[in-house]
Amino acid sequence: MDLRDFHYDLPPERIAQVPAKPRDASRLLVLPPEGPFLHRGFRELPDLLAPGDLLVVNHSRVVRARLLGNRRGGGRAEVFLLRPASQPGEWEAMVKPGKRLRPGDTILFDEKGRGIELVDRLGEGRRLVRAVGATMEQLLRRFGHVPLPPYIAREDDRRDARRYQTVYAREGRSVAAPTAGLHFTPRVLAALRTRGVELASIRLDVGPGTFKPVTAERVVDHRMDFEPYALGAETAAALNRALSAGRRIVAVGTTVTRTLEDQLRRFPRFEAGEFETDLFIRPGFEFRAVTGLVTNFHLPGSTLIMLVSALAGRERTLAAYAEAVARGYRFYSYGDAMLVWGRA
Repeated sequence: MDLRDFHYDLPPERIAQVPAKPRDASRLLVLPPEGPFLHRGFRELPDLLAPGDLLVVNHSRVVRARLLGNRRGGGRAEVFLLRPASQPGEWEAMVKPGKRLRPGDTILFDEKGRGIELVDRLGEGRRLVRAVGATMEQLLRRFGHVPLPPYIAREDDRRDARRYQTVYAREGRSVAAPTAGLHFTPRVLAALRTRGVELASIRLDVGPGTFKPVTAERVVDHRMDFEPYALGAETAAALNRALSAGRRIVAVGTTVTRTLEDQLRRFPRFEAGEFETDLFIRPGFEFRAVTGLVTNFHLPGSTLIMLVSALAGRERTLAAYAEAVARGYRFYSYGDAMLVWGRA
């Protein structure tokens, strides 16, 4: 398949710039295995699942990874932290203006000398950096901005500190939200439990690869970045019980889907532990774990729309997207949601 096979037209005004209020007021487009699409509200999700289904979420926290400052010699600069490096206190980052900033340069955030020093070039536009005048954690707490994606055409504000984080976020270092989880509220989670839906969680730290565009003309030539994930003993046991009983496993988001499918390519059953994956799910992929998927609407030509197409079928997925555009759904991170079932 070619990259152009995953294109669709989206008017700019359909890109959500602010989150729904409240979270679970989002709309939900349902793709059954066959037949017409259904149009629901996200609060109806518990009624669309069955007692005994296992719903798996990603509890990774988003780091305030965007830091804005000034070059020591003058001029604005930006640091986008990606992940901790192998040496304690050092991080991989992207910086702007990349061509003007060299190893040894410093970006300052205040008059007290707190800032970031560039240590080395890493290739692919990445830099090795370290904190000066404070620890990196202190810099993030004091100066960090919520790393909103570039299609949200505004600066972050107070609401984003709360809304660009799931209500069940616990730990981790994601540089982008696992956005399918942004719709969940305590009310929806309680209704799921009352319905008899079992809940479990994994942690996959969303990395910079989530922003990486597919540039290869042939989809098969694209390479995913590695992202770390962890599976706890309780979650592994719950997944194995569901697998043995033939119960449906529903992933909340593409990160959970990649985690669960990676596991069953490593092992015959789910295993607790810490791992990393570069699994690329695209049409032709054989799903071994996931039956259903709660997800947002994704960018044209992205690996995420390819994953949805692998589960539901490319033509059916693109038809659903076209209907969502026509019916005024809101797209991307702060947009509406889908419930996608695998093909019968």
